[in-house]
Amino acid sequence: MLTELREMKKHGFRVAMVVREGSELALRGDREGIPVHFIDFSSKFKLSAWRDLFKLIRHLKPAVVNTHSSEDSWMAGSVARMCRVPLVIKTRHVLAPISSSFSYNVFFDVIFACSEAIGRQLADQKVRPGKIIVQSTGIDEERFRFSEQDRLEIRGQYGVGDDEILVGNVAFLRHYKGHEFIARTAATMPENYKFMIVGGGNARSILEDDIARAGVEDRFILTGHREDPERFFSAIDIIFFSSYETEGISQSFIQGLLYGIPLLTCRTPSILEPLEHVQIYRDIEYNDVAAAGQGLLKLSDYLTRDEDRVNRQRQAIAGKYGLAKMVDTIVRTYANYGVGVAP
Repeated sequence: MLTELREMKKHGFRVAMVVREGSELALRGDREGIPVHFIDFSSKFKLSAWRDLFKLIRHLKPAVVNTHSSEDSWMAGSVARMCRVPLVIKTRHVLAPISSSFSYNVFFDVIFACSEAIGRQLADQKVRPGKIIVQSTGIDEERFRFSEQDRLEIRGQYGVGDDEILVGNVAFLRHYKGHEFIARTAATMPENYKFMIVGGGNARSILEDDIARAGVEDRFILTGHREDPERFFSAIDIIFFSSYETEGISQSFIQGLLYGIPLLTCRTPSILEPLEHVQIYRDIEYNDVAAAGQGLLKLSDYLTRDEDRVNRQRQAIAGKYGLAKMVDTIVRTYANYGVGVAP
C-alpha cells in the first residue's frame, strides 16, 4: 500500500492513506509526507465508522479508491460506490477462500490479484474474470542488488565466518511464515551452517522457544526489524523460504530472487509461479525436515556466484515483478477508466 502511494505521488497523482489510528502504516506514511486519515476498520458493523468514512470520501473526492484487506474492502468499497468514485479497486494479497463473491462483483471495478493462483481462485469462486488483473507488489530492482561490502559488513557484525554457510529468511515473524520448520531443520545440519531470520513481529518469543527446543541457539541469529533488508540478502548464502499458507507472492521472496541466491522453498501455489525464472532451487513440502536438510546440502554446491546466470535471473524477475512493471500496470488501469494526472 505504501509503495503504491509513494509511486503514484511521484507520478503526479494526489494521494492519501486511510487506516486505523496507531498503525505502523500511518507512521510510515506520515514520515513520507503522505496525508493520513483515520477510520476504525475493526468491524463493518460499527455504524460510526461508516458515517466517518462517508464524510471523508465526500470530502476527499478521490478519483480512485483502492482497498487492501477485509473489513476496509466491505466498508470503503461500498461507500466509494455510493459516492460515485470513478474507479474502485480491491487488491487481494492472500491465497485463501473468500467468504462471498458479492462485494467483489458489486463494489469493485477492478481486482488486482497479487499472483496467478489468487486470480484463479477468485475466478473459481465466481468473481467475474474480466475484473481480475494479475499484478504482484512491485519490487525496486535498483534497491535490491548484491553488494560485496554489505556482505562483509553484515557477516562481520553477526560473527559469520568465511567458512560458514549462512541460511537466511527475511520476513515478519508470523506463524504462517513457518520459521519453526527452519529451527527444526537447523538441528539436523552440520555445525558450519548458521541460520538468520531478518524481521520483527509479535511471534518472536514463540520462535525463540522453538529455537531453544531445537537446541540451536548458538547457530541462530534473529536480527529483529530492519529498515535495510537489502543489505542482509547480500550476506546470505542460501535462502530458506518456509511460508506454508495464505501467501500471495511475498515481497521478500521476490527481493531474494533478484540476488540469484540458491533457494530452498516450500511448495505453495503462488510461490511456485516465479520459479520458471530461477535455475538454482529446491522445492519441498512444509515440515519435511529430511528433505529440507538434503536440499540445503545440495544447494551448498552452488554458492559461487555466476554473474551471467544472476543477471539473466534479475532481468527476468524485474521484467515481471519489478516496480516499473507494477507502476505501468496501475497507470494503464487508471487510464482505462479515464483517470489520469491533470495537465
